[in-house]
Amino acid sequence: MLTRRDFLQLAAATAALSAGAAGFSRALAQQRLTQDDLLRFEPLGQVTLLHFTDTHAQLLPVHFREPEINLGVGEAKGKPPHLTGAEFLGRFGLGAGSAEAHALTHLDFAALAKTYGKIGGLDRMATAVKAIRAARPGRVLLLDGGDTWQGSYTANLTKGADMVEAMTALGVEAMTAHWEFTYGADRVKELVDQLKFPFLAGNVRDTEWNEDVFKATHVFERGGLKIAVIGQAFPYTPVANPRYLIPKWSFGIQEERVAKHVEAARAGGADLVVLLSHNGFDVDRKLAGRVAGIDVILSGHTHDAVPAAVEVGKTLVIASGSHGKFLSRLDLEVKEKRVAAYRYRLIPLFADAIKPDAEMAALIAKIRAPHEAALKRVLGRSESLLYRRGNFNGTFDDLICQALMAERDAEIALSPGFRWGVTVLPGADITAEDVYTQTSITYPNAYRTEMTGSFLKEVLEDVADNLFNTDPYYQQGGDMVRAGGLAYRIDINQPIGRRISEMTLLRTGKAIEADKKYAVSGWASVNEGTQGPPVWDVVMRYIEKQKTVRIELNRNIKVVGA
Repeated sequence: MLTRRDFLQLAAATAALSAGAAGFSRALAQQRLTQDDLLRFEPLGQVTLLHFTDTHAQLLPVHFREPEINLGVGEAKGKPPHLTGAEFLGRFGLGAGSAEAHALTHLDFAALAKTYGKIGGLDRMATAVKAIRAARPGRVLLLDGGDTWQGSYTANLTKGADMVEAMTALGVEAMTAHWEFTYGADRVKELVDQLKFPFLAGNVRDTEWNEDVFKATHVFERGGLKIAVIGQAFPYTPVANPRYLIPKWSFGIQEERVAKHVEAARAGGADLVVLLSHNGFDVDRKLAGRVAGIDVILSGHTHDAVPAAVEVGKTLVIASGSHGKFLSRLDLEVKEKRVAAYRYRLIPLFADAIKPDAEMAALIAKIRAPHEAALKRVLGRSESLLYRRGNFNGTFDDLICQALMAERDAEIALSPGFRWGVTVLPGADITAEDVYTQTSITYPNAYRTEMTGSFLKEVLEDVADNLFNTDPYYQQGGDMVRAGGLAYRIDINQPIGRRISEMTLLRTGKAIEADKKYAVSGWASVNEGTQGPPVWDVVMRYIEKQKTVRIELNRNIKVVGA
């Protein structure tokens, strides 16, 4: 089994910087961090599983700040992935200022980003994958956890085609999905037909014909083992995203169907059963405790990066982060159709330390070449760190809300609690591409409407229940809806209908009145026919007018019960 020594190999190899790490030069950091350090691994057993998830169409290395606040409720309280900052470092034995501390936490993010540079990039991932495959011929299986085709300008423009091409070049061997479905049923089927590997989603059914839309399971042979990979798409796709895009498809967790897929795989002689999941981590942890026979769950959707396998009974749950920052490597020794031993590493793909793969770099350049001028257009400059992640607010979301209120003449703005979108460092230019990474969806219209105070409260209560319901099966995995122009109090331990109070309109300082109507602007409405300009146009126009952006710490949300 994984030992503490195994787990700390990389931390030792990239010895922790001192508390004054921000003052160290990039050159020193690069001397301390090498490709060999990042990929060093003592092989174990017959098979190696490689996993990434929630890339959100990021082809290039990125800055992406992990959340400062990621609260767990119920049985998940205080457990990974619901640890952040110093608590996270202490739990996993990581040094402050170290390479892994920067990759995995929000601490000193801006300063350490200047030291360590960007992380990810499919050309760096390709280098890592090829190196591992070369060292373990015939034993490696590369799996994509979904949210791959959406999240960039080029992905939105090509309706996912650029990412299908990139994943084919990477050598992906199976995938599942979530945001992929927002291109619509017909487009998804077109792209699936182009894939050279299985698209697995055993919980998606055609309601008209009462049949499976996609294959549930594919069996691979690696290292002399039969490996059954079962795909589980995001269960709440028709709720979290527009139903009209997939009108005849049903989803759901479907625990009993998962169990039947596992039983069928075992009956078919599988030595190893892997659930390639986009359920979200807490859902997968609960599922692992209720469905017997799953050896490994490769979890996705909630963007959690956990540098150790979480054991739930006899099941290993793996969380591989997001935005192409990490590649998970799980080596398994299987005896008598069970995992006898394992070794795991969550590999941070530091772009300055890993040599880009020439073939993938050329493909990325080809995909981006026609759009480079548009993507690099400078809109303004940021004086503060612009990021998205966090249960309650992110500064880039605050910027989006400011733009919606100013450009759409609204008292209140609502921006969805999406977890994708790159980070902009203080002092950096804000480019059009930065905005697209926050807003590239197929239903981007920035609406303006009137909502009563009671309806606003209902919206906040509903989203809060998605996030803080103590039963993971009722959580949908996003963060709290971002609110501009509005202050409120939230007690995360209360039931739905009683979490939100003290709602105040910031413009007047007066309490929100239940029966009064307020001008509200937002975007990403799941309602068909929503009118308004694309939100990226709204945000870009606002930034160009401001020229310089500074977002102060949001103190308008009072959180209790954490």
